[in-house]
Amino acid sequence: MADQPGSGPTDADQLTETMAKIAAQSQRLVAEFVKRQAQGDTGPIDPLNVGTAFMDLMAKMMADPMRLAKAQMELWGAYMSLWQTTTNRLLGKEAEPVAEPERGDRRFRDSAWSENPVFDYVKQSYLLSSRWIVDTVRKVDGLDDATAKKVDFYTRQFVDAMAPTNFVMTNPEVLRATVETRGENLVKGLGNLLDDLERGKGRLHIKMTERDAFKVGVNIAVSPGKVVFQNDLIQLLQFAPTTEKVAKRALLIMPPWINKYYVLDLRPENSFIRWAVAEGHTVFVISWANPDERLASKTFADYMLEGPLAALGAIEKATGEKKTNVIGYCLGGTLLAATLAYMAAKGDDRIASATFFASMIDFAEAGELSVFIDEEQLAFLDERMSKTGYLDGADMATTFNMLRANDLIWSFVVNNYLLGKDPFPFDLLFWNSDSTRMPAAMHSFYLRKMYRENKLIEPGGISLDGTPIDLTAIKTPVYVLSPREDHIAPWMSTYAAVRIYAGPVRFVLAGSGHIAGVINPPTQKKYGYWTNDAKPDDPKDWLATASEHAGSWWPDWRRWVGRHAGTEVAARTPGDPKLAVIEDAPGSYVAVRSD
Repeated sequence: MADQPGSGPTDADQLTETMAKIAAQSQRLVAEFVKRQAQGDTGPIDPLNVGTAFMDLMAKMMADPMRLAKAQMELWGAYMSLWQTTTNRLLGKEAEPVAEPERGDRRFRDSAWSENPVFDYVKQSYLLSSRWIVDTVRKVDGLDDATAKKVDFYTRQFVDAMAPTNFVMTNPEVLRATVETRGENLVKGLGNLLDDLERGKGRLHIKMTERDAFKVGVNIAVSPGKVVFQNDLIQLLQFAPTTEKVAKRALLIMPPWINKYYVLDLRPENSFIRWAVAEGHTVFVISWANPDERLASKTFADYMLEGPLAALGAIEKATGEKKTNVIGYCLGGTLLAATLAYMAAKGDDRIASATFFASMIDFAEAGELSVFIDEEQLAFLDERMSKTGYLDGADMATTFNMLRANDLIWSFVVNNYLLGKDPFPFDLLFWNSDSTRMPAAMHSFYLRKMYRENKLIEPGGISLDGTPIDLTAIKTPVYVLSPREDHIAPWMSTYAAVRIYAGPVRFVLAGSGHIAGVINPPTQKKYGYWTNDAKPDDPKDWLATASEHAGSWWPDWRRWVGRHAGTEVAARTPGDPKLAVIEDAPGSYVAVRSD
């Protein structure tokens, strides 16, 4: 039936409009690509230095052909078993699977992967092959540790990328959607892909959540407070009290500068900041600047001087108290450790206690992030940062996303590009996408002196503002919180703190990972945690005799920090009496985005 005059657009009209948009976007992207080629802005052929590592791997594998032949026979045997079980299933017989997904692997949650014999075969074939590839690579002898880690990491990246879930013709959910929508999912997905490429200026910038669903200070980061101090690198936020009495000593929280502070203030029900305020603390938080080329020369020492040390001076003015309890999260914790050592060298005792959330100080075993840090890659980063004065936040975000590629890359490829859906509004992923830039001087120093050379734990290995620092001189009471499944700050590495600091150390192991293990309010009753007053040298021995507790570790920290908080005083109003209010929380620094 023909459309009547004045009726809405037809499916054909909408398809035509969509295809016209796709054509225009494609033309813009091609033009931008040609422009970059003409300018020579293509970067090195192998910026991650992966090719050399795999050439070394192949040489070692070819040197032992018998081992490779044996591995191939084992794979052949596994496939023979799979063919047999698949045949039995096709004949209507029961058959136990040869390979099953690991617990928590959500790629194969669609029922067709188990109920349909063909897709079950595809799934098991992939699992057999991918595990065989990874195991074979891991068993190759003669590789140095750095090369072995690199080939293992990128081999897993490869097998994750080749999962049948990532392709139209081998993903049953995508095939159903394609039939049901007559291919509209793929057209919409292509539009989503081009939008992401255009937003990333030719680089894929995957949209993980609906950005318009959240606005900082409106429905995320909403704990009331004021900005009471600022300089080039920080705004200092003081939050409004919710109790009549507060602890005499204030609490300063120093988040990582690679992301915004509001991971600790996502929503009222999971806000650590709001909880700490309700527990009677005068809470101050550093909100880091999002640097551009004007801050390119800011050093690690500048981050210390203009960050925690400047904040401590402002807090003393605001509260009249000399001492403050301080929390450092991730990179903020690494800076806190360096600051404590600097203060120890200067005879400065203004930090009453120090708490570390998922923070590295010994980088000898830095986990999979070390894969990205060798001399070739650092030289590439230095050259790249020299052109802009900073490292773009998107580069760092991509690195972290690769550590959990199935969750943070491929799941969105399937959802956004193959199924043609919009991502779900999720506050944590909104925060994860709100990364910040790194000043060239500071970031180069941090990567080389800590990740590459591990100089932070070496007495006198690092000097800040002309002062050699020594972590073993730190006598401040310390609480170390490390999540057990942390892929950024592995807990067995963070455990080194119990052997390094000279003062009393309480080490607590939390369930879950780098974010969920920290942001675990008591009301959710999730994950649990482990404690142990003994401090053996080996973290495995610590865990073997540790006591497990249900629920959140937050109350354990509350009891610990309470011993360093002092007596109660009347609640303090932000900005009163010595610091003038600059603006309302969350402030303006947090609103500056990198994209």
